[in-house]
Amino acid sequence: MDTMKEEICPCCCRTKQRTEEEYKALMNRLSRIEGQIRGIRGMIEKDAYCPDILTQVAAVSAALNGFGKVLLTQHIRTCVVEDIRAGKEETADELAETIARLMK
Repeated sequence: MDTMKEEICPCCCRTKQRTEEEYKALMNRLSRIEGQIRGIRGMIEKDAYCPDILTQVAAVSAALNGFGKVLLTQHIRTCVVEDIRAGKEETADELAETIARLMK
């Protein structure tokens, strides 16, 4: 049985309960991204060739986009579905606003 991990958003008071599996998967992705960022820093410190650094920057961007897609999918499957079932139709507006911000 999965235990739930509650995450508190630093920018507001809302929270999200995640299973231990969801939590670990998200944290593992973030740890890999942090490692990629540290790698880029090391490349800069070692005066690596610009295209090599840019290749790594593209990889980090792709990894962050992947993280966002996973998080958005989890949000839709849990929070959005639960809120709409509970009659909180404003959640659909919030989702639309979130997607609009992501598409900038």
